[in-house]
Amino acid sequence: MTVHRTERVLAYMVASSIGLAILAIVALLIAGVARIDTTSGVWLSIVVLPPIGLAIGVLLIIALVIVSAIRRSRAARDAA
Repeated sequence: MTVHRTERVLAYMVASSIGLAILAIVALLIAGVARIDTTSGVWLSIVVLPPIGLAIGVLLIIALVIVSAIRRSRAARDAA
């Protein structure tokens, strides 16, 4: 079973987007425990990253499912 380049790229994009959002959430949790002020500096981008990263990750998962379904339907049509 071969995975096409588009599916592989989308899978890596999903993993990196959601992984980066999870790392940002962990960083925010640690910053909260350490009582670090997250309202200035680089922390502003870390605060904004999880909602955007998770939303992009969900959209990429939907795109991956659509691309995979199209590829499978074409393969089934060609096999018949």
